[in-house]
Amino acid sequence: MQKCWQRRCKSTVQLHGWLTLGGLVGGQRIKLTYTRRIIDAINSGSLLNANYTETPIFGLHVPDAVEGIPSEILHPENTWSDKKAYQETLQKLAGLFKSNFKKFTGYKIGNSSRLTEEILAAGPK
Repeated sequence: MQKCWQRRCKSTVQLHGWLTLGGLVGGQRIKLTYTRRIIDAINSGSLLNANYTETPIFGLHVPDAVEGIPSEILHPENTWSDKKAYQETLQKLAGLFKSNFKKFTGYKIGNSSRLTEEILAAGPK
């Protein structure tokens, strides 16, 4: 990871899985063809020039458009019919992350807590 930071590498996390998870019932998997198109966009470098929207709470940068993929599925809140349930679930997930991160407060690698502080700062807001 240090080499990646030193060289200012671009990295991409590609999450795929379930859509419309309101209450964890009635969801459907994202189409494999969409997953492949996202991977193709990563490999081609086309996402380097894309417009992104930062998600609230987690601060993830999500592309607004990827060729061949309906833009509404790129932003998870758009796949939920019950927006209130989405917000509640998002807050619950953020709370679980924060609770887990508390275990690492003050953790040191050698004499330094720098990496721990960076990880904690990257968590949900």
